[in-house]
Amino acid sequence: MIGFLLRKTFYDGWDNLFRIVLLNLGFLLTAAFPVFVPGFVSRLFGFPVLDVILTAAGIFLCSVYLAAAAHSLKSISDYGTFGFADFFRAFKVAWPAGIAMGIFLVFLVLIVRIVLPFYLSMESLVGLVLAVLIIWIMVFALFSFQFFFAVHARLGTNLKKVFKKCMLISLDNTGFIVFSLLHNIAAIFLSAILAFMFPGPAGVLLFLDQGLRLRLLKYDWLEANPEADRKKIPWDVLLIEEREKTGTRSFRNFIFPWKD
Repeated sequence: MIGFLLRKTFYDGWDNLFRIVLLNLGFLLTAAFPVFVPGFVSRLFGFPVLDVILTAAGIFLCSVYLAAAAHSLKSISDYGTFGFADFFRAFKVAWPAGIAMGIFLVFLVLIVRIVLPFYLSMESLVGLVLAVLIIWIMVFALFSFQFFFAVHARLGTNLKKVFKKCMLISLDNTGFIVFSLLHNIAAIFLSAILAFMFPGPAGVLLFLDQGLRLRLLKYDWLEANPEADRKKIPWDVLLIEEREKTGTRSFRNFIFPWKD
């Protein structure tokens, strides 16, 4: 399943390279707000509190953008495509998820910058235990909520249910969740070499949506076979149709698709 996931993600990303690059460029422009504007405004007006407020606003802005991008990229996973109009329609549906994730990210930043240093500064066993507990909770949250936008786009927009489904999927697919996070970290490092144009944030979102989409085949099969062994999923059977739709390609086909 993992090999096919990587192959399909690359194929779809390559086939929609222009759209991926545009989405990544849009994100870089959006991310420029929290990176550059808060410090500039704070120095200009001399109010440090503006730095905090504008940084938080920038995080919300980036989060809403990524939520809309995830909804748009869903069509690529489903062997389709999307245009500018589709992105703006997705924005209308996805912005609550972006706000929710923005709140989570701001809360995470506050924990890292304020709560953890406070507990560690206590220099006691209680402080150390609380700090370790918080770190493990944060690790679990990072593993689980990396699929937040994909779940919101594919499984419904009820935010409470989205958070719940993220945690349930994480607990039921531990190996896959760990692999996904490691893949995304590697993808971000690779993106830095290519100025975040490819695969970039859009490529990561595409991978996560592809992964969730394929993983859901497991639950469809378990629903149809309730007494089956959950540890023995017949992926070769479940992915027959997907492999036929995706096909295989030569290097020549990637560079000169019109010649095949």
